[in-house]
Amino acid sequence: MFFDPAVSPKPAPFSYSPFKSMVVPRPIGWIGTISKDGKPNLAPFSFFNAIAEDPPMLAFSPNGYHQEGGRKDTLQNITETKEFVYNLVGYDMANQMNVTSGPAAHGEDEMVLAGLAAAPCEKVKPPRVRDAAASFECELFQIVDLPEGRKGSPNTLVIGRVIGIHVRDDVITDEGRIDIRKIRPLARLGYMDYSVVDDFFTLDRPAGGGMEPVPPVKSSK
Repeated sequence: MFFDPAVSPKPAPFSYSPFKSMVVPRPIGWIGTISKDGKPNLAPFSFFNAIAEDPPMLAFSPNGYHQEGGRKDTLQNITETKEFVYNLVGYDMANQMNVTSGPAAHGEDEMVLAGLAAAPCEKVKPPRVRDAAASFECELFQIVDLPEGRKGSPNTLVIGRVIGIHVRDDVITDEGRIDIRKIRPLARLGYMDYSVVDDFFTLDRPAGGGMEPVPPVKSSK
């Protein structure tokens, strides 16, 4: 079938828009910020990803309004302070992440609500999630206003430059790699569904141009 999402985002037979269910899996941007008067905030965003390696850059979209009206605290804080922290969500923190996704009053500390321990960063003011497998300290590069939603809700793209990285020692292998099986990172699917990365396979890139034969899959198990 074919449909134009500007005409109808969920034509029959869909009961929900299928868009987010087919751009998957998406990493979860667990974003920590702090207001200009020192109030921490932590919230997960499913429109998130790395967009460059050198220099390392991240981007996410804090779309929509705060339930009390106005900008979401994350966007407001970054606009004022020009800083944020990305925390990597492992499976062991799924419940705490979910708590921070819920409605909270302006200025309320979601780390406290979720029972998370905070730790100071080295180069930015927002705290990081102490027990996260990794945390990236970021300075704001650019805020881009995107087209509004069908009902006038705002959409925004926040681009940050990574200026510091914290990594838990126990997720680093003896070969100097990240052991993804120890982190078991969460990923966002559609609806209220999530996935976890606990296995992977490797495909070596072709050595030259043209239709090189694909090497056999090497399972991580």
